Amino acid sequence: MGWRRGRRASRSQQRRAVGCADLKVGSYGSKQMRIGIVADVHCNHRALQMALERMGPVDELVCAGDAVYQFRFSNEVTELLRERNARYVLGNHEEVLLGRWGERARTAPQVRRENLAYMQSQPFDMDVRVNGRRLLIVHASPFEPRNEYIYPGDPAIARMGELGADYIILGHTHYHMAVQVGKTLVINPGSCGEARDHRNSFLLSYAVLETDTGEVVFDHFQDPTRAPVDPTLIPRVSNAEPRPGAGNSPPNVAWWLST
Repeated sequence: MGWRRGRRASRSQQRRAVGCADLKVGSYGSKQMRIGIVADVHCNHRALQMALERMGPVDELVCAGDAVYQFRFSNEVTELLRERNARYVLGNHEEVLLGRWGERARTAPQVRRENLAYMQSQPFDMDVRVNGRRLLIVHASPFEPRNEYIYPGDPAIARMGELGADYIILGHTHYHMAVQVGKTLVINPGSCGEARDHRNSFLLSYAVLETDTGEVVFDHFQDPTRAPVDPTLIPRVSNAEPRPGAGNSPPNVAWWLST
């Protein structure tokens, strides 16, 4: 099942994935739960704070990786996740920061030791049961290679139904999506820190999963740290034409295609 923008939800600028209002994917046991989902914050603590305020009270907060930005550490982002006891998995940017080449960045004087220790204690994937339902969280892909970019329409999405999870949450592409594959609902909230999705005019986004109805609601909002993008200036070319910068960025056949 694909997705499209749906009708506006009760909150300003909210959209829901196609069919999600009709997807009775079940609830976490008998308790209704509201799960907030963010990914790819990339040190943008002002945007994360805005997202948390906009989503309102949630029972769980999930962060699907890349809270930092390679050699840049954010105490503010890390503390927001810690304060909310977020289910947080590491992404490729944390891997850089915590690896050999990130030693100088992570030992810089401004990096608070307790925040670094918190990040170092987080896993690269998480397979948990919450009120009887299986939740699989990764940053990029549950398959090898683990840093694969899985955009909407990627054939790898169909394989995710074989993993037996009720929900699979991922990020990495900065493209929001909610796709039902068998009993599995695959969710990418988009980026809460660095907009790259032309479909929503390069706005930031997060998602909220309502487990009583099986709905996934996306909220798209302007990055408080950057000037807005004029959607009329975004190029639209055919699939036959090469995408500008294609040799220097992740493959994404949807990026410049007309819709």
